[in-house]
Amino acid sequence: MNLTKNVGKTDRNIRLAAGGLLVLAGILTGQWILTILGLIVLVTGATGTCPAYMPFNINTNKGDQA
Repeated sequence: MNLTKNVGKTDRNIRLAAGGLLVLAGILTGQWILTILGLIVLVTGATGTCPAYMPFNINTNKGDQA
């Protein structure tokens, strides 16, 4: 399955930072939902593909090397 990279460099960096913070907050507070949300955000940042962007034709990858 080859998904189109639709997450740009800035978007990716924000996702990685926010995902890391959510995972950390979830672990520290014991709220598993924060940890799961953080993991989802981390995966979309790491892969460079956001499935939620696809139905709306959003693409923040403006020719960035992802």
